[in-house]
Amino acid sequence: MKTIEKTTLIGQRINKLDAPQKASGKTRYVHDLNLPGQLIGMILRSSRLHARIVRIDTSRARALPGVHAVLTAADVPYQRPLGVGKDQLPLKADKVRSYRDEIAAVAADSAEIAEAALKLIEVEYEDLPAITDPRQALVAGAPVLHDEKLPPPAPHDALKSGEASGAEAHRHNVAMTFDYAHGDVAQGEAESDVVVEDWFSLHYVTHCCMGVSGVIAEFDSKGNLVLHSNTQVPFLHKREFAEILDMDPGRIRIIQPPIGGGFGSKLDIYPFEPITVFLAKATDRPVKLVFSREEEFIASPTRQPVLLRLRSGARKDGTFTFRECETLHDNGAYTSWGATTPFVMMQTISSLYRVPHCKYHTLAVYTNNPYAGSFRGYGNLQATFAVEQQIDEMAHKLGLDPLAMRLKNAQDPGEVTGQGMHFKTCGLKQCLSTAAEAAHWHEKYAAAQAAQNLPGRFKRGVGMASMLHVGGGAKIYPSDGCGSILKIDDFAHVTLLTGASEIGQGSETVLAQLVCEELGLPMEAVTVVNNDTDITPWDVGVHASRTTFIGGNSAIGAARKARTKLLAAAARVSGLAEGEIELRGGHIVKADSGEVVMSLAKLMRSLHFSDKAELVTTTFYYEPPSKHQDKQFKGDVSAAYAWATQVVEVEVDTLTGIVKIVKVTAAHDVGRVLNRTGIEGQIEGGIVMGQGYAMTEELLVENGRVRNPGFRDYKLITAPEIPEMDVHFIETMDGEGPQGAKGVGEAPAICIAAATANAIENATGVRLLELPFTPEKVYRALKAARDASAAKEAKAA
Repeated sequence: MKTIEKTTLIGQRINKLDAPQKASGKTRYVHDLNLPGQLIGMILRSSRLHARIVRIDTSRARALPGVHAVLTAADVPYQRPLGVGKDQLPLKADKVRSYRDEIAAVAADSAEIAEAALKLIEVEYEDLPAITDPRQALVAGAPVLHDEKLPPPAPHDALKSGEASGAEAHRHNVAMTFDYAHGDVAQGEAESDVVVEDWFSLHYVTHCCMGVSGVIAEFDSKGNLVLHSNTQVPFLHKREFAEILDMDPGRIRIIQPPIGGGFGSKLDIYPFEPITVFLAKATDRPVKLVFSREEEFIASPTRQPVLLRLRSGARKDGTFTFRECETLHDNGAYTSWGATTPFVMMQTISSLYRVPHCKYHTLAVYTNNPYAGSFRGYGNLQATFAVEQQIDEMAHKLGLDPLAMRLKNAQDPGEVTGQGMHFKTCGLKQCLSTAAEAAHWHEKYAAAQAAQNLPGRFKRGVGMASMLHVGGGAKIYPSDGCGSILKIDDFAHVTLLTGASEIGQGSETVLAQLVCEELGLPMEAVTVVNNDTDITPWDVGVHASRTTFIGGNSAIGAARKARTKLLAAAARVSGLAEGEIELRGGHIVKADSGEVVMSLAKLMRSLHFSDKAELVTTTFYYEPPSKHQDKQFKGDVSAAYAWATQVVEVEVDTLTGIVKIVKVTAAHDVGRVLNRTGIEGQIEGGIVMGQGYAMTEELLVENGRVRNPGFRDYKLITAPEIPEMDVHFIETMDGEGPQGAKGVGEAPAICIAAATANAIENATGVRLLELPFTPEKVYRALKAARDASAAKEAKAA
């Protein structure tokens, strides 16, 4: 008699379901798609940084053979504001505020004709004074970038002739403010034996997705809109398009082609998307608009630059007393998701380790620079860079071991922070201990300190940093849920329709794996459908490291309902009790012996072809138990929280300033490992992204213009520069997570810059507060330290 042993897919190495298609070159991305009758769209962008639009002449472009439409704001009177800030129109009507600004758009038979048409459009401007430094935006008398931000005129008798306070002036250019506090910072400072204060400068970087931004828009014969879009949030996108176009959202369908990278860059709705819809409506033809690589650098969102002041205190025994932080965010010309990163930054300031007293304040101000969007880690790279450096600073001043100081202040499971985050599971202490032990941190740290002042061109050092991030989504919308529909056909093949989008992170593989685990099926028995809003159930989108957690729980819910149906049906057919049978290997088996009762396919056919036919189709919607934060930003915003510690070992060439990351040892609290291959890929990819942020990547923005819009001059990390990686997983078995897992998508990128800064200080005694750590910056800092030391010695002599 055939028997099947009980096995599990959890923790196994499973290849991505879409890997064969991608590896063979058969995957068709948006730039590969072409619809019958399709036209090519292109956008004319501003040639001025800040100016009034005096005149636009499109007559020569319209007359060019092969051009089917040329649109300006005057041709689209039904435009509505878009994006997070609702502070820009797709086509700019009266004023331009950055070099990204969209002036006009064309649809033509070919890219060559569209490009030629753009060159024939004449635009006359009246230049206006510009702001390219966020500090300038706060100065009294600074240019006002958005007239609607001006307050109504005050009564004449309330004005003092010729006087205006700086406080009044700066409000005109403020896009967003964030204020958070718990405890009493003054009390915390009074209790401190050491206080450190620093200004940190965080820079522009961009997503560098291999697949550039693009969309195809078409209207069907009934006037319904179909969009082939790379968005990470298709259902939210659908609602936003409905608002912008004044359409019934039920008449908008979004189809996601395979996405060549997202990392947060595709969360918002951007002007090029409704512009493409305008062109499709004007021509009654499908219109495809895909960025060039240069346009991707110039016009896609960035990671937001931040000036950050942090004060931290501790008692002489190493107990943290307070943190006080203020940040100035360069909002750019318009407000996208980058302006809301303080939502995450304050969580690190308030709750990475125990902090009894905390105060946090942010101003996001308008400038004429590029505007920022969401980016993997969502402000946490910036906040962690500051917090983890100051922990090392305080440890040095107090003569304490930085690791011991961190362990002393690390939270335990069950704690609730001042901000209201409930750490039901928390592996921070295990992360710290595991990473330190695996990296031989104590020995290397002490050896590097001892060698700082010894002769030698090359210096080695180690540094550590930890991080806290949401690991179970974030309740920032009315719902953070995800829906699933599951059906099993008469050959026991399962189709999972999920709202959870695949953007390259491997979510469809994990969801299929979780379904197979519940139903006792091999991976090849499941097909995941996740790319069409007309077919799939609702989901809030890919962000906040939520897909495995939220989408996974949803898929499990649907699979368990199906399993209940299947076992009940199998019991009726076999005459065995439901408790006596299980699903294994695509069969119904006896639970105690594994003896095969029948194949699942046979059972399904018996259901389909019986007198009272029955389908096995189930639905499930999972809403996590997280809560909205209140107006003071307090509340348990995520269903789970992820933790990590990374130890970075560097080699510093003191003659040239070149820093080489030699090794990264990482310990991550992941709840539970589901797909070992997938999670290792996430950690390794995140480490390299963090390495680029720390060492080489910088979008050079000078006077509002991107100066390095291409991979030749924008320095990504390449294979020879990738360090040795030693990755460890801490399994805390989160009770709410799918099979105990937490989300980890953003976590691995967060610590690297901070740990690298601490490693450089350990190697050289020099602390760097400005990113990236280019050879020029490192060399200048080393030279300044040498000069200061020589001057001090000369004075003493």
